Amino acid sequence: MFVKFFNKQKNFLELLLRQAEKVSEASTYLLSFLSEISENNKQKILEVEKEADNLRKMLVDDINRAFITPFDREDIYALSRAVDDVVDYLKTTVEEILILKVEPDDYMKKMVEAINKGGLDIIEALKFIKCKPEECRKKIIAAKKIENLVEHLYREAIAELFESDDIKKILKTREIYRHLSNAADRLDEAANVISDIVVKSS
Repeated sequence: MFVKFFNKQKNFLELLLRQAEKVSEASTYLLSFLSEISENNKQKILEVEKEADNLRKMLVDDINRAFITPFDREDIYALSRAVDDVVDYLKTTVEEILILKVEPDDYMKKMVEAINKGGLDIIEALKFIKCKPEECRKKIIAAKKIENLVEHLYREAIAELFESDDIKKILKTREIYRHLSNAADRLDEAANVISDIVVKSS
């Protein structure tokens, strides 16, 4: 009985980690896409998003079937959803760039670089969540700082964008900035949920 319980605990954390790794993968591919808009780079991101969706479905399935979970079910579900949302926003960024025919700029690249860093912080936080709570908290703080950085970049980008007289360009480009800002918001939410788990476990 104990072995089964331990394996179930390990499985949840493993699935959450694998989900978080998809943020890192998707943001890395998105950086490549922003540097070179190509079908190959687009497909890589779409594939990662599908993999992330499958991982979430597996995790939700496990939550529904598990008698005992290592953390609150609501926290596991919320963390999984927040991480999945980040990947979704990275995918829709690609789709919107192509549909709206937006030219990627340095602000977009800086935002994605920040999101990539935040994704790595979430991965590290999850690795430390059970064994090193203090290290986990440090990574949570680092991940939350990413949201502030992206918000700062978003405001700078919008301010510069509105110096243009091209209304179509303003409206189209703002949509891309908004997708990336939303991705950072969801990353912040993931950090908040991990923080709640650490507090409840202490």
